[in-house]
Amino acid sequence: MAAQPEPKPGHRQAGEILLKVENVDLAFGGVRALREVSFEVRRQQIFAIIGPNGAGKSSMLNCINGFYHPNSGTIAYKGAPRKRMRPYQAATQGIARTFQNIALFKGMSTLDNIMTGRHLKAKATLLENAIWFGRAQREEMEHRKFCEGIIDFLEIQQHRKTPVGTLPYGLQKRVELGRALAAEPELLLLDEPMAGMNLEEKQDMARFILDVNDEFGMTICLIEHDMAVVMDLSDHIVVLDHGEKIGEGSPEEVSSNPRVIEAYLGTSEEEGA
Repeated sequence: MAAQPEPKPGHRQAGEILLKVENVDLAFGGVRALREVSFEVRRQQIFAIIGPNGAGKSSMLNCINGFYHPNSGTIAYKGAPRKRMRPYQAATQGIARTFQNIALFKGMSTLDNIMTGRHLKAKATLLENAIWFGRAQREEMEHRKFCEGIIDFLEIQQHRKTPVGTLPYGLQKRVELGRALAAEPELLLLDEPMAGMNLEEKQDMARFILDVNDEFGMTICLIEHDMAVVMDLSDHIVVLDHGEKIGEGSPEEVSSNPRVIEAYLGTSEEEGA
C-alpha cells in the first residue's frame, strides 16, 4: 500500500500538462451543453471552471471523470487520449471527485465513509475479506491508519465515529473531501465545494484546498460560484457561458475580461441611450 503523501517542495508551481481538453462538444437531444470547449490543466495547478448557472460547468466535470461521453472532441489524461472512459476507470487512473450535492453514506461513521475511498487500493480477494485473515486483515489496518491521517489533516478527529448524517453541513462537505483524498488522486475534481456554507466554513474549506495543493502537490480542478474564493485560490481560470468558453487566463485577466463581466453582471452600454 502506498504511504501517506509527503509534502512536496514548492508552492503552486504548475508543471507539465496533466489534462488536455480539445474541442469537446456535448449535446442532450437538441440542447448543446458544451460547445467546442478547449483548455489545459497543468500539474499542481488550482484550476477553476466558472460561469453563470447553466453554463455547462458540471457537464464538463462529468466528461472529465467519464460520467458523460462527449459527442465530439478529445480528452487526454497524462498524455493518453481517452475513449468512452467510465467513472471507475477514471478513479483507477488517479481522478477523484466530490459532488455539488453531498453523496455520503449517511448511516456510516466519518471513518467508514473515508475508508470507502480506499476501495480501489485493496488487493485482498473476496474470500480473504470474508474470513478477514492474513492479507485482508493487514490491508484493513493499513487503510485505517491512512484514513486516520486524513481525519487528523481535516481536523475532524472528534467526529471519527459519528454517523455523517448527524454532522453539520460544512463538516459533511469536509468528510466528502476526505473520502476523495483517501483515493490518493493525481487530479482532484471539486464540484462547488463551498456551496451552502457560511463564511467560517468557506474559510476552513479554502484553507484545506490550499493545503492539499501546497503540501501534497495534488492538481485541483474546481467549480465554484463564490468569485472571491475563486480569485483567491485559483492559478488559472476558464469561463463558460451557455456551454461556450468565453474567457481564460489568470484571475486578474479573467476579472477584467469584458465578456466575463457581461456574462456575470450584464452591461450598461444601453443606459442613457
